[in-house]
Amino acid sequence: MKRPVVFLDRDGTVNEEVGYLNHLSRLRLIPGAALAIRLLREAGFAVVILTNQSGPARGYFPETLVQEVHAELRRRLAAEGAELDGIYTCLHHPEAGCPCRKPRPGLALQAARELGLDLSQAFVVGDRWVDLALARNLGARAVLVLTGYGKGELEYVLPRLGLEPDLVAEDLLAAARLILNSSKGVKV
Repeated sequence: MKRPVVFLDRDGTVNEEVGYLNHLSRLRLIPGAALAIRLLREAGFAVVILTNQSGPARGYFPETLVQEVHAELRRRLAAEGAELDGIYTCLHHPEAGCPCRKPRPGLALQAARELGLDLSQAFVVGDRWVDLALARNLGARAVLVLTGYGKGELEYVLPRLGLEPDLVAEDLLAAARLILNSSKGVKV
């Protein structure tokens, strides 16, 4: 049986937005992120990070740093009792035109195939327009968090693009609670 899923953006949603996370010392979890992930998983959702990371393609840092950041992110989440079902990363340059770079659905479709996810019961949570556009491309519910770039996106970018989130939350923990509230009829 396929599981419902919450796809999370990484920077600005799970960990603090710092521009390019070009050193492990700059990784900081957003308060409440681990609890949010734990609550979603306890409710039966798969929780998967989908992240665009073009730093290596731009020559800013090696691909191995992205892997180190993800290992450390998993370690810190585990220390707070939270576990991810997966982390899927697009390492391509924005102009590469790859199908995996958000808002294109390639990463989500790959995760759905590999992890047995029910995209008809999917949420996408993030702080940027690409996350909301990904949700639309998947037929998922779009949740904007106001951490990271979220406030500016809500005020300036989304109206210009004609994108509206289904839900708006202060942070990932508030988003998790909204998702759990709004998915009472979802089979988890």
